[in-house]
Amino acid sequence: MSSILSAVESKLASLPLPVKLTLPDGNSVGASDPAIHLTIREASTLGHLAAGQVGTLGEDYVEGKFEVEGSMRDLMRVAAEILPQSPIDAARAGMFTKLIRRVMSVWRHTLERDAKQIQFHYDLSDDFYALWLDPRRVYSCAYYREDDMTLAQAQEAKLDHICRKLRLKPGERFLDIGAGWGGLLLWAAENYGVEATGITLSRNQHAYVNRLIEEKGLAGRVRMELLDYRKLDESRPYDKIASVGMFEHVGRAQLVDYFSKLRRLLRPGGLVMNHGITAGGVDNTQLGAGMGEFIDKYIFPGGELTHISNVLHTMTEGGIEALDIENLRPHYARTLWAWSDSLEAQLQAARATLTGENGERSLRAYRMYLAGCAMGFEHGWIALHQVLGQHREGWKADELSSKSEQGYPWRRDYIYASEDASRAKDL
Repeated sequence: MSSILSAVESKLASLPLPVKLTLPDGNSVGASDPAIHLTIREASTLGHLAAGQVGTLGEDYVEGKFEVEGSMRDLMRVAAEILPQSPIDAARAGMFTKLIRRVMSVWRHTLERDAKQIQFHYDLSDDFYALWLDPRRVYSCAYYREDDMTLAQAQEAKLDHICRKLRLKPGERFLDIGAGWGGLLLWAAENYGVEATGITLSRNQHAYVNRLIEEKGLAGRVRMELLDYRKLDESRPYDKIASVGMFEHVGRAQLVDYFSKLRRLLRPGGLVMNHGITAGGVDNTQLGAGMGEFIDKYIFPGGELTHISNVLHTMTEGGIEALDIENLRPHYARTLWAWSDSLEAQLQAARATLTGENGERSLRAYRMYLAGCAMGFEHGWIALHQVLGQHREGWKADELSSKSEQGYPWRRDYIYASEDASRAKDL
C-alpha cells in the first residue's frame, strides 16, 4: 500500500492542477487548496490511479468507489495527464487479438443483439436526453459554422451542412438511417421538400418522431419506422441517403455488407452521407487504458470504432465511390463539452429523470462519458468524419460537365456558396 501511495503522490505533484485525495482511512494527501478533490472509499481505486487506468477509474466512480468535487473539465485535464501512454497505442492489438475481435464483432451484431444494444442506450429516458441536448434533440456532432454559435444553432448548421452536401431537391426520396429523434429527417422534409423515411431501433425515438410528424402535418410525406437497416426494402431505390451516428453500431466485420446494403438502397448516381465516429489509430477498435471497456459496459454495448482508412476501404468494397471527406473532430469536442456543461448545470433535474435502482449509476456514467469523450476528441484519440459517396454502377451521365445536374459534386462551392448566402440573409 505504501508503494502505491508513493506512486500516487508522485503523480499528484506533477499535475497541472492542484489535486487533493481523501483516503479511505480519513487521511489526506495532495494540495490544501485543490481544484479537484477526490474522496476515495476503496483502496483498489488508488491502484487504478497509480496505473493511470482512466477507464477503470470511470467504472470506480460509477460504482460509488470515490466522489469528485470540482468541474468535469478540470477532472479531464487531470485524467489526460495521468495516462501512462496514448490510449491509441495502449489499444494496439496483435494478429491473434485482431482475429478474436473479428469473431466477436460477427457474434455481437445479430438483429436481436443490435436491437437490445440500441434500446439499452437510447431508451434510457427521453426526459434525461432532453435536459442537455438542443431543442431538436440532435444527438451527434454539431457544425460550428460561426465561432459564436450556440449549440442549437450549430446543430441546425450541421443539419443544413448534410442536406447541402447531399444536394437534396424537392420530391426526392430521402432515407435517414438511424434517424434518432428526427432532427435531420424533419429538417430535410421542411426545408428541402423531400419525401423522407427514417428508421430506428429505439422504441422511444420511434414513438416520439411519429408524434412530431403528426403535429407538424407531415404525415404522408414523412414516415418513421422501427426497423433494422438490414430489413429495408430495396425494390424502390432512394435518391439520397444519410447515416448519421449509426455506423459505429454496425461492427467492423459487417462494414462491407453495410455499405453494400446502402449501395443497393440507392439509385444509380445517388448520393450517400456517412457521418460517424472514427478511431484515431489504424489498428484499434476502441481506446485503451480501460476507456473502451467503460463505454461498452455503461454506454454503448457493442459499439466498435474503425480508422477512416478502413471506412474508405470497406466503402469501396461495398461499391460506393468516396467523393468528399471532412474531419469534424474539433467540432465534436466542442459539442460534447456543451452537452457535458449542460448536464453538469442540471444534475438534480437529471436525477429526477433517472428513476429506479440504476438511476444514480446511469447519471455517474454519463457524467464521465460526456466529459471523457470531449477529452478524447480534443486530444485526437478519436475523430468524426463525414464521407460523401456515390453509387456509380449502371449510372449514365454527362459527368464531364461541371454544370451537370446528375449529382456529381465537382467542387465544394455548392455547399459553402449556399452557406454564405444564408449568412447574408441572416444579417
